[in-house]
Amino acid sequence: MRAPGKVNLSLRVGAVGADGYHPVSTVFQAVSVVEEVVATHADERTLSVSGPQAELVPTGPGNLALRAAELLAERTGIDAGVHLHLHKGVPVAGGMAGGSADAAAALLACDTLWGAGLAREELVELAAELGADVPFSLTGHTAVGTGRGDLLTPALSRGEFHWAFAVQDAGLSTAAVYGRYDELVAAGRPAAQVDGAEADVALLQALLAGDAHALGAALHNDLQDAAVALDPRLAEPLEVARRTGALGVVVSGSGPTVAALGRSRQHALVLAAAFTAAGAADRVLTATGPVAGARVVGVLDTGA
Repeated sequence: MRAPGKVNLSLRVGAVGADGYHPVSTVFQAVSVVEEVVATHADERTLSVSGPQAELVPTGPGNLALRAAELLAERTGIDAGVHLHLHKGVPVAGGMAGGSADAAAALLACDTLWGAGLAREELVELAAELGADVPFSLTGHTAVGTGRGDLLTPALSRGEFHWAFAVQDAGLSTAAVYGRYDELVAAGRPAAQVDGAEADVALLQALLAGDAHALGAALHNDLQDAAVALDPRLAEPLEVARRTGALGVVVSGSGPTVAALGRSRQHALVLAAAFTAAGAADRVLTATGPVAGARVVGVLDTGA
């Protein structure tokens, strides 16, 4: 299975509610930085990890991919084992939903391996129980997310957009970033009025027109100041991208990955090189979007 990471083209965050959650309005775009998950029959349910930052990924029951397998088994009444091998491509704790992509791929993998036969809509319902970003990892492409980000409406998008990502090996805790955001709101910064996609009309029009310049001008993230406050190093890749002519630059989700929109595939490579030359990132990635959500890549021949 293969599932994409994402960038939040816009992320508007309301004040924390009595339930401890923040209402959000966001526009997701799935990008070609992917997680690969291989599922094989096993006596138990186990997990292994390879790829960049693999050592940072827990392999016990708390792993979101294993939780996805357990949830699917529970809801379908299937008593079967599975070994999940994750190959990381999406930065860990980088604001690009790598863990959510793992969970989405694991749901689809186990459904296929076990022959559960759930419809994609049923998998999306299970995905929402695992985390706010997991449904989008299943559906991919471009979508408006409301509620906690899990209520999705597809957004029309034309053409292809080209990205360079400045990746920091030290991730940021999503809870810590939201906590800092709450402190900024308490200190007088107004929280967003979360009212669907009304505030992002210009961004959605840019996507529909395939206008990268207009999209770059419309990028927005209410959590960006909080992320930079927790990790002041993020100011450098943001400035490097602006100096190098990015059409727009934004912290992706809760950070710390910085996403810069290029004029073309070649310009995205130039932006990535600028991040590297300035020492503004531990790693750089380039990608295109939008791309499809979690999907079956193929069936391995085990020789059995």
